[in-house]
Amino acid sequence: MDRDASFRAFVDAHQHSLLRLAYLLTGETHRAEDLLQSVLVRMIGRWPKLHHIDNLDAYARKAMVNQYISWRRRRGSNETPSADPPDRAYSTEDSAVLRVVLHQALMRLTPKQRAVIVLRFYEDRTERDVADLLGCSVGTVKSQAHHALARLRSLAPELAPRLPALDDPARSEGARR
Repeated sequence: MDRDASFRAFVDAHQHSLLRLAYLLTGETHRAEDLLQSVLVRMIGRWPKLHHIDNLDAYARKAMVNQYISWRRRRGSNETPSADPPDRAYSTEDSAVLRVVLHQALMRLTPKQRAVIVLRFYEDRTERDVADLLGCSVGTVKSQAHHALARLRSLAPELAPRLPALDDPARSEGARR
């Protein structure tokens, strides 16, 4: 298979899950598309060396998280968060409202905390997988997840009953394998 065909096959197989990850990280459709495109452009330039890697999906995810964190660093702290979320016209039990509230709370986490939450709970990855993808220790993943969940509970108390408990044995490494 030639270079272009193998890259197209990779993109066809993984673009939807990679775009979902990009959206969960950025919180915006257009920025997610930009993030994915940026990572794929870098990957095709390195494709002759990369296509021999066993787990290209994991490589792309790690590249995406790193690129996202890099973008956030460059934008710096000159961003000002928008006003408080709008008054809710619906019950907090309405799933659409809960998604909006969760989205707004996620956008207020640090980039690394958001990456840990997205990879750990949205993508249901083990702590070891997240640590490998982010290039950090399992302890760092646990700490970031703990702080991020505590922050989510304080930012959106209505989500607290739906957020995973960190001491939940069903979420631990041993129970997942």
